[in-house]
Amino acid sequence: MSSSILSHATGNSIITTNFKSRILPIHFPTDKFFRPTPYYTNDLSNSRFRKAARQYDAQSTTNTLSKSQNQRSDSVHRLPLTLDLVALCEEGKVTDALEYIGQGANVEYGVFIALLNSCRNLKLLEAGRRVDGLLKGTKFRSDVELNNKLIGVYSTCGCMKDARKVFDKMPDRDTRTWNLMIKGYGDNGEGDDGLALFEQMKNVGLQPNSETFLVVLAACAMAEAVEEGVFYFNTMENEYGISPEIEHYLGVVDVLGKSGHLIEAEEFIEKMPMDPTAKIWDALRNYARLHGNMELEDRAEELMFSLDPSTTTTTIKPPLPPRRKQSSTNMLEEKDRVREFRCAMPYKEEDEGKLKGLNGQMREAGYVPDTRYVLHDIDEEAKRQALQYHSERLAIAYGLISTPARTTLRIIKNLRICGDCHNAIKIMSKIVGRELIVRDNKRFHHFKDGKCSCRDYW
Repeated sequence: MSSSILSHATGNSIITTNFKSRILPIHFPTDKFFRPTPYYTNDLSNSRFRKAARQYDAQSTTNTLSKSQNQRSDSVHRLPLTLDLVALCEEGKVTDALEYIGQGANVEYGVFIALLNSCRNLKLLEAGRRVDGLLKGTKFRSDVELNNKLIGVYSTCGCMKDARKVFDKMPDRDTRTWNLMIKGYGDNGEGDDGLALFEQMKNVGLQPNSETFLVVLAACAMAEAVEEGVFYFNTMENEYGISPEIEHYLGVVDVLGKSGHLIEAEEFIEKMPMDPTAKIWDALRNYARLHGNMELEDRAEELMFSLDPSTTTTTIKPPLPPRRKQSSTNMLEEKDRVREFRCAMPYKEEDEGKLKGLNGQMREAGYVPDTRYVLHDIDEEAKRQALQYHSERLAIAYGLISTPARTTLRIIKNLRICGDCHNAIKIMSKIVGRELIVRDNKRFHHFKDGKCSCRDYW
């Protein structure tokens, strides 16, 4: 037995029959003399009902297609008509590229290459992590080249734990993969881990190349592993048939000089089968200065200058204030943006207050300003004041007042960090109980608990 319900409307009526019956719209004439009459029926054979059913099906299909087309159109119009993600990355607009990808832009292999290159060059850690997440959901997730670039991003940003996670999950690795990891450990002050990874590389039967020994020597220098460094250098040619180049000899000078073996380093240079370059003597001069051997420092400087007279500008500096265009710049990386600080820019009262508080605590901890790093012709008190407002200290002060406690701060500096700031930031890291990572134009410095990963060589 069927049941029927009738509802009325001014323009149409809906007739509902049993649950197996169809829902049909009945369109009545709009003539003013016509009044709608209710119909109680289940009979679909009537021509009037068949016509109504066909009209309803056709209208329903049209509405559905129109709706889906509008949705696709809205989605398309949210993106620019001509969208070149690679060009955006090359312009440094990585965030914009990621936003478009989030809106549905197609990501090809070349786009991932451009994204990771930009993240590494610009040291964009959070953007790199977003690209890492995108890559995991694609068919390229096992690609060796893309994973190598991802390791490069994390290494350049000082996150070796993340780099190691990528390395461990790679189903396939090439020699460059191992080189990048060893180099990352060396650059970030974890030379021992780099040497352990090199031993693991040999155990799996992978043949090291010339680049491998460069990064291994750098790891030996960072770990002050003198015996290992000399041993690996000797095995290059004897065991692997790789002829050492000038960069490898410089690596051995770094291994010996950083550990204080200055006499051995000088003898090694004199016995080189090729003429030492100005870069070799410059390295020896820096190590002699670091370990307080002034006689060797002067001798190395003379030899360096004889080979490259232009290097005198790096050692003899006039006591003139630097021009603003060449001022020191620091970039403090926060979660979603990068804030820039310059040594000549005005600072906020909050930053100044934080700096003053830190300076007081630092003096109590034994900090004494080293005014030798101030080149201006001003009195001692003014020099001490000038040191307090170096751009890396402004960046750290801002980071301390604008980020949660215990958060790691990452500072990117366009010049080499001065010796006084290096000592000051070591003390700061102990006072504030945070890890302060400073990347200058030479290397990474991981300051933690009053110590630096470079072991006071910068």
